[in-house]
Amino acid sequence: MKINVLVIGDIVGKPGRVILKEKLKPFIDKEEIHFCIANGENAAAGAGITAEIATELFSYGVDVITTGDHVWDKKEILPMLETDASVLRPANYSPLAMGKGYVIKNSKLGYPIGVINLLGRVFMKPIDCPFRISDDIVKNISKETKVIFVDMHAEATSEKIAIGRYLDGKVSAVLGTHTHVPTADEKILPRGTAFISDLGMTGPHESVLGRKIECVLKAIVTQMPTRFDVAEKDIRINGVKVVVNSQTGNAESIKRIEIKEDD
Repeated sequence: MKINVLVIGDIVGKPGRVILKEKLKPFIDKEEIHFCIANGENAAAGAGITAEIATELFSYGVDVITTGDHVWDKKEILPMLETDASVLRPANYSPLAMGKGYVIKNSKLGYPIGVINLLGRVFMKPIDCPFRISDDIVKNISKETKVIFVDMHAEATSEKIAIGRYLDGKVSAVLGTHTHVPTADEKILPRGTAFISDLGMTGPHESVLGRKIECVLKAIVTQMPTRFDVAEKDIRINGVKVVVNSQTGNAESIKRIEIKEDD
């Protein structure tokens, strides 16, 4: 059985949510997508996510929401992290932190898919090792399914590539998020794992990483504290479509996706 999985890059603010509302379900139908994962850690005004917004994203066709270092920015999400297993926080936070870092959920075909959320350590705040924790989680998920997707939310491309190589053959896909810039290095690694360093951003691309250009330039030039408002123009969905063989868990293809407002 071939399973078509869509994975969407960091959703930034209301513009990112609006384009998903308009474009996601038609794309899912057209491409026969069986499962959809989206990084939602910037979905609430560009930093964090709320329970209301998570519910909104689920209604648009998202099956699992991953996050990253901004997961705690909106306190409204905290109860949902405990009650809804489909909203993840990075697995390598303290085991005492609220929520879970992985989930197993059925696709439209009825086949279970594991999703793991990890956070990088290079140029990031201190956190537990994503490599070691991934070993334990993959071992647990593999008892129930061979199809496993990993969102590696990290700053350094080298760290993303390293964990892709580390998990090659153990998971179906390792997909980088966080930097908001889509990379052109999508590939199937030697042992069958799909990989890309960064999925890009679902939000306003006439911007600096989703923020208004003038705000960011003011902060850089003046070196003064400046509010980074979410931009509003050139809204796009960035992500990848990965086709996985359910019997082997190996990826058969990975294709970059970009959907614009006027598509």
